[in-house]
Amino acid sequence: MKGSVWSAVPPINNSSSNQSKPIILTGVISLLAAVDTLSHVDGLDELNKQLVFLVFTGKAWGYLDSRRFLLELDQQSDAVHGLKSTLIQLEVNALRSMLSCKLKVSSGANEALDALKLAQESLKSEGVTVSNVSSSNPGIPPSSLMAFLRKNSSTSGIVLAEFDTVFANKFYHSHLDDSDVLICILVCFSLLSSFFFALLKFATTVGIIYIAANINSSSIVAAAYLVARTLLLSSYITSANTWPSHYFGVVLGEPSSTPYPNQVDDISRFMWNFLADRASTPKGNTSVCSEDCGKNGGARIRAEIDGKGTTRLKFDSGTWKVLTPNSGDPMGMLDPVWTESNRNTIGPRVYTVQEAAYDRLVLLGGLTVTAFAYLAIVLTRANITKVNCLIGKR
Repeated sequence: MKGSVWSAVPPINNSSSNQSKPIILTGVISLLAAVDTLSHVDGLDELNKQLVFLVFTGKAWGYLDSRRFLLELDQQSDAVHGLKSTLIQLEVNALRSMLSCKLKVSSGANEALDALKLAQESLKSEGVTVSNVSSSNPGIPPSSLMAFLRKNSSTSGIVLAEFDTVFANKFYHSHLDDSDVLICILVCFSLLSSFFFALLKFATTVGIIYIAANINSSSIVAAAYLVARTLLLSSYITSANTWPSHYFGVVLGEPSSTPYPNQVDDISRFMWNFLADRASTPKGNTSVCSEDCGKNGGARIRAEIDGKGTTRLKFDSGTWKVLTPNSGDPMGMLDPVWTESNRNTIGPRVYTVQEAAYDRLVLLGGLTVTAFAYLAIVLTRANITKVNCLIGKR
């Protein structure tokens, strides 16, 4: 239990077994400002769709946490109580999106495209342009959408990215990757906030423009800075160490709804507290919920999902064991220990080791050629010298 966090707007009613709203699923790492904007809007219960924000903290290693999320949905564990995979209508990814967003769309996302165009129209003054990917693009950029498509190829999805062919950022994952180089995210936050309002059919065009125009620029820059600087914010968490505990080694076992505190990393704790602060709403006239919140019927934030263990191995009794596979995971057939990276799954490579005699033969051949070349040079030089002497005597 040390990885992903999800939150819902409006709250999902835990007391009802009839969850029928289509789900719009989106990653929240690059959408903190959108969450903040939505938290200040009244009447969220009137939405005819359910907006679910996900924090997948293991993307640099592949799609491990999104696969964990899908496994939890299949198992209907406590961590995803209230969500149903059959209700997921669209998945939206934002990969450090910039002013000119390249669009990659899977099948069946026409409604989302219309909403995105409407959002773009509302932000003309910001110079936002959204274009389709190049026909030469090899496919969807590495994102959590890949895992959802491998699970169900009919899943609709949108990926916003600042690149069309190859990702390039010379400051990526360095101390220079701070708020100054992330300032371009400000406009994309505005685009995505407007996009979600249009997609949820909650606001008119005028309302969308109003919401987009009133996003607090300083708070967005601060949010981007926090993402770039490991999200250690003293008002939300007290770091367990002087460095962020992030990306540990292997999964210690099956997930539990009551994680050990030392196995919950700082970034996950920050996102948990941030979402709880921004998305929490007292039920009726009751006070802010502190204990047994599920009994009040509404849940905006759920238990963390075991997400970013780099393998599906368990160390037990001095040996490594592969955890029980998920029969509904088609990717697990090729990669049972979840070690895939980017667009490929891990596979064996066979190399033939050459005999030492072959290496010695090559060395001898090289020395022989060198010796003959040296001898040829000496003989040629001697002949040239001899000819010059004969010419001089004449």
